[in-house]
Amino acid sequence: MSEFSATIASALNIKAAQVEAVLNLLDEAATIPFIARYRKDKTGGLDEVQIQQIQDQSKLLKEFSERKTFIEKTITEQGKITDALQLAINKATTLAELEDIYLPYKTKRKTKAQTAKENGLEPLSALLLEQKDIDILVEANAFINEKIKSPDEALQGARDIIAELINEDAIVRAKLRKLFEDTASLQSKVLTDKETEAIKYKDYFDFSEAIYKIPSHRILAVLRGFLEGFLRMSIAPLEEDALALIEKQYITASLNSSVEQVKKAIKDAYKRLLQPSLETEFRTALKTKADEEAINVFAENLKQLLLSSPLGSKRILALDPGYRTGCKVVCLNEKGDLQTNDVIYIHEANKKYDAEYKIKELVAKYDIEVFAIGDGTAGRETEQFIKQMQLGKPIFLVNEDGASVYSASEIAREEFPEYDVTVRGSVSIGRRLMDPLAELVKIDPKSIGVGQYQHDVNQFRLKERLDQTVVSCVNQVGVNLNTASKHLLSYVSGIGATLAENIIKHRNDIGKFTDRSQLLKVPRLGGKAFEQCAGFLRIKEANNPLDASAVHPEAYKIVEKIAKDLNTEIRSLIGNENLLKQIEPKKYITEEIGELTIKDILNELKKPGLDPRSELEQFEYANIFSMEDVKVGMVVPGVVTNITRFGAFVDIGVKQDGLVHVSEIAHQYITDPSEVLKLNDKVQVKVLEVDTARKRIALSIKQTLEAPSRSKKAEVRSTKPSPQKDLSELNLNDALSALKNKFKS
Repeated sequence: MSEFSATIASALNIKAAQVEAVLNLLDEAATIPFIARYRKDKTGGLDEVQIQQIQDQSKLLKEFSERKTFIEKTITEQGKITDALQLAINKATTLAELEDIYLPYKTKRKTKAQTAKENGLEPLSALLLEQKDIDILVEANAFINEKIKSPDEALQGARDIIAELINEDAIVRAKLRKLFEDTASLQSKVLTDKETEAIKYKDYFDFSEAIYKIPSHRILAVLRGFLEGFLRMSIAPLEEDALALIEKQYITASLNSSVEQVKKAIKDAYKRLLQPSLETEFRTALKTKADEEAINVFAENLKQLLLSSPLGSKRILALDPGYRTGCKVVCLNEKGDLQTNDVIYIHEANKKYDAEYKIKELVAKYDIEVFAIGDGTAGRETEQFIKQMQLGKPIFLVNEDGASVYSASEIAREEFPEYDVTVRGSVSIGRRLMDPLAELVKIDPKSIGVGQYQHDVNQFRLKERLDQTVVSCVNQVGVNLNTASKHLLSYVSGIGATLAENIIKHRNDIGKFTDRSQLLKVPRLGGKAFEQCAGFLRIKEANNPLDASAVHPEAYKIVEKIAKDLNTEIRSLIGNENLLKQIEPKKYITEEIGELTIKDILNELKKPGLDPRSELEQFEYANIFSMEDVKVGMVVPGVVTNITRFGAFVDIGVKQDGLVHVSEIAHQYITDPSEVLKLNDKVQVKVLEVDTARKRIALSIKQTLEAPSRSKKAEVRSTKPSPQKDLSELNLNDALSALKNKFKS
C-alpha cells in the first residue's frame, strides 16, 4: 500500500483501499475520466472530483515527504542532528513546521547577528538572556575591541544575536502563526497623491478585514492594487498582542536593565524579522487561497459553458454583425462544413433591400433551417433585421466571446487557409450553436470570458485546472470518431495531439471508421491507448451497434452473453427496457468486471450514446437595445453569462451585462451564487440601478420571485452539502492550515 493512502483516505473520508486503487491506476497511466467511468469496481465508484483530489493530495504529500528528507539530510550533513531535532522533524505535519525547524540551519546571507558573533558578542547576549539585575554598561565595556567601539555598540550586537535567536525559535513562530491565523487583518491604504489615478480601487483606500474571513475576490483586488502601485498593504495582528506573546516565552524576571535589553531585542525581532516574514508567508497563503477559489469559479463556469445545450446537425446561416464593415454571412451544412460566404449591409438604407434579397436567396439555395447571430456589436439590430423578414426560421443569438481569438489562431488558419478572419469568425459562431463543446475546445479558455481575476492568478495552475475541465467535459459527452476535429480528439482520454493527428490521417485514408478495433491500426495507437480512449469514441452506423455507445469494447462479451441468455440480438436488446429489466447484474460479474460496471452497461443500453447535455431552447430578449433603454424598476428576461463568488452577470440584451449581487439572487441566505444559478440559465431580473457613465447595471432576481415559506427555507438549509475535508494544510503555502474549515464554511 502507498505510504500516503491512509493519510489521504482519512482526509477525504474514503477507504484506504479506494485511494490505493486510484494511485495504482494513475501509476499505470490511466486517465481520470477512464478511471471514473470504467474502473468503478476497483475504486468503489469514486467520481472524477474525488479521483482528482486523490491525485492532488498525493502530489502534495510527495512534495512534503521529499522536503522532509532533504531537511533531515542537510542537517545531518552539517553534523548538527540530535535526537530532539530528529523527533521534531518526524512529528512535523506541515511544511511551515518543517521550515521553522530548518530555519537555523539554512545557508543565508550575512546577518547582523552573525557579524555580532564574529565580534565576540555571543557571551554578552547569553548574559542578557539570564536576565539578572546587573550593571549592563560595566558588562558591555568588557567587550570593547577594535571593531566594537562603545558599550552601546556591544549591547546592540548582543540584541541582534537575541533577535535572531527569537526569529529562529520554532515555538515562537508557531505561536505567532496561530495569532496571525486567529486575529490578523489585511489592511490597505491608498498611496499619497494616487487617489485620482487609483479611483477603481476606491473601496480599498482605507480598508481592513480579518484574514480568516476575507473573500477571494477582495484579496485579489487588494493585491492587484498593491502590485500596480496604488495601495499600501499589510497583514498583521495587533503589535502589542504579538510582543506580549513573545515576552511570555522569553521574559523570566522582573523588570531590570537586562530585561529591558531583552525586551528591546524582542521588539526588534518582531518588527524587523518575524512580522515581515510572517506577512510574506500569509500574503502568499492568502494569494494561493484566492487563486484556488478564482480558479474553481472559472473551472465550474467553463464546465457549464462547454456543456451548453447543442442545437445538433442543422443547416445554419451564421452572421457576424457589424456596422461600417457590414455583416459577414456564412452558410454551413449539417456537418458544419462551409458552403459559401458573403457580406451584407443592413445599416445603410440604400443597401438594405439588397441585403434582404441576398439572405432570402441563401436561405432557399442552401435550404437553411436556422439563423445564428453573434451577440456582440450590432447583434440585436441584426436579429431585428432577420425577424422582420418573417422567414419562419428559428433565430439564435450566440455568445461570440473568443470567436475573434479563434479566427486569428493557428487552428483556424489550418482549417480555413484560404479565408480571412471575418469568415472564420462567422463559421465559429455557426458551429458554436451547432455544438458548443466541439467549437469551444479550439479556443484558449481564458479568452471565453467566464472567469474571475483570471489574469491575476497562478497561470500554471489555471491552465492545469482548465485543461482538466476540458478533458472531463469532452469525455463526459463522448466524441464522434468520424466527424471530430483533430483538436477535439486530442482531449479524448489517452490520445493527445500526436495520436489525434494520426487518427485524422488514418480516417482520411480509409474513408471512415466502421469498427472501434480499426483504431489499433492507427500508427502509434497501441493497446494501452486503445483501452483508455475506445469507450469515449462513438461510431454511428457502425458494424457493431455497441460502437455507438459508451460500452467499452472490453465489456462486449458481457453484452453478447446477456443477449444470448435472453435469446435475442444485441440490436434488439439496445433500448428495450422490458428486456433490460429482466437482467440480474450479479449473474454477469467476472474477475475483471464487477457489479458497478454491469449496472453502468445496462444503463447505457437503455439509451446508448445519449448526449448528457440538455436540449437547446430559444430565448427572447425584451424590446430594449441599449443602456439608454434600461429604466429602474423594469422586469426583463436575461441569460446568466458569468458567475463569480460575489454575484452573477446577466445579459439582458443591451451589450452591457448587469450584475446581480449575491444578496439579490435568492430569498434564502446563500454565500455562493452557484448554489442556485448555472451558466446559461434563463432568468427574470428587476433593474435596481443604471449607471451609464460607468456602464454598470445593478439587477435583482429575488425581487422577481415570491418569498418561500418557512418550511421551504428549512428544506433549502437542510439540503446544503457539508464541506469536505482536504489536505490543504500540506500545501506549500500552508500558513492558513488551521483555518481551512472556516474558509470552506
